[in-house]
Amino acid sequence: MSGRELMLLAEGRVDLIARIPRSSNATFLVRVSWNGESAHAVYKPESGERPLSDFEPGLYRRERAAYLLSEYLQWGLVPPTVIRDDPPLGVGSLQWFVACDYREHYFTLYGDEPQTHGDLARIALFDVISNNTDRKSGHVLRGHDGRVWGIDHGLCFSADFKLRTVIWDFAGNPVPDALLVDIAPLAEEVPSNVEELLYPAEVRALRRRVQRILSSGVLPADPTGMRYPWPLV
Repeated sequence: MSGRELMLLAEGRVDLIARIPRSSNATFLVRVSWNGESAHAVYKPESGERPLSDFEPGLYRRERAAYLLSEYLQWGLVPPTVIRDDPPLGVGSLQWFVACDYREHYFTLYGDEPQTHGDLARIALFDVISNNTDRKSGHVLRGHDGRVWGIDHGLCFSADFKLRTVIWDFAGNPVPDALLVDIAPLAEEVPSNVEELLYPAEVRALRRRVQRILSSGVLPADPTGMRYPWPLV
């Protein structure tokens, strides 16, 4: 995607269309309009977040941090995401809306579309690095252009290991050398624009997770069989 998407998200007028159903936190489909153009986006206001015992308020910041981390790695897994303080319901994240066939998700892509396995394994690695606590099958989308995306990263980056995901099919597989090269700098330093959105302990934990992957060279397994989100889709 180009800078046009980020400009629309960052500068456009935000108009509410509807609340997106079946979301734990209040999530809205909106239209952003700027300079004669408009597009759909997903708006997650802090005011709509359900209080959690293990995450501080401000999950929208983690949505932005996941996007910035994906961009730093040049993986392009997370749709463009910005933070705005002026939308109708207050400060929150705006993420570019991915148009896709919503009958498709991780389970269907893995089972029916072997050509997506490389992208899916890369998402699995991203989830380990970002400590994703909520990788449901429906959080993996394939756009109409065939591109595979990961969405919904509000429950990432905890300092405590909380990985919960449906993507265990690649457990124990070697991480391709090119991806190890991509993540290696994170073992020493996290980009400042990601770091400023997280707590210091979370930044240190991110570096440690990367160090473990570099040391093992493989995607981790779940010996407990319990590290799944609910619902699965």
